[in-house]
Formats: sequence, C-alpha cells, structure tokens
Amino acid sequence: MHTKGVIVVFLLSLLLMAPAAKAQQLTISLELPVIETAQYYRPYVAVWVEDETQQSVRLIALWRKEPDWLKDIRRFWRKIGRSETELVDARTGATRTPGRYQLSWDGLDDAGKPVPAGEYTLFVEASREQGGRSLQRQSFQWGGPAQQFNQPAMPELGELKITLN
Repeated sequence: MHTKGVIVVFLLSLLLMAPAAKAQQLTISLELPVIETAQYYRPYVAVWVEDETQQSVRLIALWRKEPDWLKDIRRFWRKIGRSETELVDARTGATRTPGRYQLSWDGLDDAGKPVPAGEYTLFVEASREQGGRSLQRQSFQWGGPAQQFNQPAMPELGELKITLN
C-alpha cells in the first residue's frame, strides 16, 4: 500500500473511533397545576419555538379537545393555529390532567430541517374554559453553550424548567 493509502486508512479509522458529536436538545419540563374549583376543565396547551423574527419554526406540542376553543390560546392562534391547519392536526394530542410533563425539541423545524444557530424563543401557552390564560416565554441561544432556565408558576401553568444541552 502506498503512503497516501496508509494515511487515508489511518484518518478514516480515527474518524470511526472518534465519539460522535452529541446533538443539541431543548428539554421542557412543564407543570399543569391542580386548580381547586367547582367545575374544572383541562387546559388547552400549545408549546412552540419562534425565531428572532417572531416566525414560528416548530410546533412541539398541542393538547386540545375541541377545535373551536383553539382561538382562546391567543398567541398560538394568531401565529399558527388559524393558518396551519394541517400542522395543527398533525401535532394535536389530548388534553392532560394536572401533573408534570416533559417535552423536547431537537432543533428541527416543522419541515424536518435543522434550524441555524441563533436566537430563538420558546412559548408555552395554556387556556382553560371557565378559567384563565397563561403565556410563558423564554429566549435562548440555539447552537451555543448549555443553558438552563426556570420560569415561576402562573395561574394556568406551574413552574417551567427549560434545559438546553
């Protein structure tokens, strides 16, 4: 084998032995609080990411029952709900009972393509029939160092923990 061939084989073997770069992931731990009321309805919840121009890049989750009430998740409705019906149908899941839930985002947009590094904002919005509405938002730097954020509880959303690793 020629010297060039040995070098190529050596470099390929180094690449195969090198640990794969760990993909970045945003982990969202959200809580739906127990609300003591005579008539409790499970909240509708939307979780999505917007870029620095306030354009939605990824709808992570949507928990709902009846489509008629989606407009009560106001920011979500204006940004995604009224115009992206196929996406809404694809990401819709059932409403959830009070408790802690974990979601994640792998940096792919709604078309399945990686988003570029940059400034993004995570939105978590909840609205409950005969109840209130809460909107939490957290800016973060995608493609940068690990980050961790905690948002305090709101009337319809408990504490929100966000980890980017």
